Amino acid sequence: MAIHDQPDIAVRAKSDDSPVTAADMAADRVIAEGLAQAFPDIALITEERAESHSTQASRFIIVDPLDGTKEFVRRGGDFTVNIALVEGGVPVRGVVYAPARGRLFLTRADGTSVEETGPFGPAPGTLKPLRVATPDNAALRVVASKSHRDAATDAYIARYRVADMVSAGSSLKFCLVAAGEADLYPRLGRTMEWDTAAGDAVLRGAGGTVLRFDDHSPLTYGKPGFENPFFIAHAPGVALVSS
Repeated sequence: MAIHDQPDIAVRAKSDDSPVTAADMAADRVIAEGLAQAFPDIALITEERAESHSTQASRFIIVDPLDGTKEFVRRGGDFTVNIALVEGGVPVRGVVYAPARGRLFLTRADGTSVEETGPFGPAPGTLKPLRVATPDNAALRVVASKSHRDAATDAYIARYRVADMVSAGSSLKFCLVAAGEADLYPRLGRTMEWDTAAGDAVLRGAGGTVLRFDDHSPLTYGKPGFENPFFIAHAPGVALVSS
């Protein structure tokens, strides 16, 4: 947030043309060092460490130190810090922190999801259980990407009866479904596992589901290259249309 509040934010392009800032790199250092100390025996994959992208392990921690860099650079609030633990292809624990929004979502030791209310510090704040809503298929609440919306996504959403449409950035979209503030989040665009694993874990812990767009099978993790297929995140009860 100290970098976010500076008058100018320097941005450079990575090899895949995605933006990166000093905040991405500083957060990566802090998180990677902390996780290495706390969990030295668990493989660590982070977006900003290319050497970690060849890691193959059945159990690993995966990190996006700043998800939503474009939103961050625009001084918007929809950027997050994502940390997840994956076991056997499934994200079983996750933390999604949106510092500009003052929202912190996480899974507890029993796998259930909660939102912690601030102020955020060494002592935990009040925990509010998260549970997906029961959707009304005649009046669905849909959340879609703020920076990566396209015609294909709009066409897919148009196949539902939508009562409310919200644009949001980063992995907050998973958390809005987990919190019962939305019913459906389709993503028909490129994402990486570090973009989605933490939010996926939070949504699963709140009773939600993340499925591949093509065949509606569960989205899995630890894939070669860590690239995701298109997917649909939703509350149970949403009558999914075929892809």
